[in-house]
Amino acid sequence: MPTLQEVSDKVDDVARALARQAAVLAALTDAAPAAAGPDVALLVDLHALHRDATACAATARSRRERAGFEAVAAGLERLLTGRGGRLLRPVPGEAFDGRTMEAAEVVPAADGAADRTVAAVHEPGLAAGDRCVRPARVAVHRVR
Repeated sequence: MPTLQEVSDKVDDVARALARQAAVLAALTDAAPAAAGPDVALLVDLHALHRDATACAATARSRRERAGFEAVAAGLERLLTGRGGRLLRPVPGEAFDGRTMEAAEVVPAADGAADRTVAAVHEPGLAAGDRCVRPARVAVHRVR
């Protein structure tokens, strides 16, 4: 049984996520598609909401909560794509690319072939058109 403090913390998390979603949805209804390219500020907000929804899904205590947050994250990803953005999701084993990835952690590797490859993805990044707006945060294998 969760404590009252844990329930209060979860309600605060959900309230913050909903407040951010409301602000982004208001911006979506007010914003006209930019003729010169994607609205980067809006994409950054959508990316932050996606990250929040994904974090809530990962820490959900029930399957129903998890499914709800995953559905919100999927909807936000569709909005990102529809507005000219895309999530950057490197896969483990892929070569580290400093233009689209940020090394958040270094993982020792014994195999030389694994040197400077992605070990795990902590957070997806964000691209707007051909430009990387937020690099993906990854763990990188490094041979010493």
